[in-house]
Amino acid sequence: MNELPFSFAGQDLRALGSGALWWPDQSLLCVSDLHLGKSERTARRGGPALPPYDSRDTLTRLSADIDRTGAQSVICLGDSFDDLDALAALGTSEKLTLTTLQAGRQWVWIEGNHDPGPIDLGGTHLSEFSAGPLVFRHIALPGAASEVSGHYHPKTRLKARGRVITRPAFLLDDAKLILPAYGTYTGGLLTSDTTLNKLMSDGAMAILTGPHPHIIPMPR
Repeated sequence: MNELPFSFAGQDLRALGSGALWWPDQSLLCVSDLHLGKSERTARRGGPALPPYDSRDTLTRLSADIDRTGAQSVICLGDSFDDLDALAALGTSEKLTLTTLQAGRQWVWIEGNHDPGPIDLGGTHLSEFSAGPLVFRHIALPGAASEVSGHYHPKTRLKARGRVITRPAFLLDDAKLILPAYGTYTGGLLTSDTTLNKLMSDGAMAILTGPHPHIIPMPR
């Protein structure tokens, strides 16, 4: 399994190349910003027609991460659905996959800005969730500590072998851990953006996702 071990809030964690966070001691897998149903929502709002396979692809990758880790708990850090109508339009196959993935394990849906309020789906629905010293919520709060969040879809841009590449990334400092977006059709906010620069400390690091996750100083 392609992963990078690191420590946060005194806990031994793993950044998976897929963009998921694995906490072995808690048997807990955390993913953020699935944005299931994005292609349907885009078409519904008059946007460009995207191939309608994003939800299936996202759930296939999530299923693979659950199988590889054997996770007993799954935390979805908000914006799991592109909006509440996208949930209603989710296909029977995708809903069955979610039901199957939830069976026999703790499943927590954190409320996001795209999917506020109750969701007619199994699992527990919360505004935030605590496990050990860590607090899981959708959007980072100023001054919070030991916080795991999502929302910003952080990405890095850097030069490699004479070309510029963009890669989703985890962001990490002493107080905050921000996960990359897990969904197939999700964009991202570059780490050089003022919003992320203000949010993360000067010594923040970025863990690049992909086949070989690695850690670098957060590009600013």
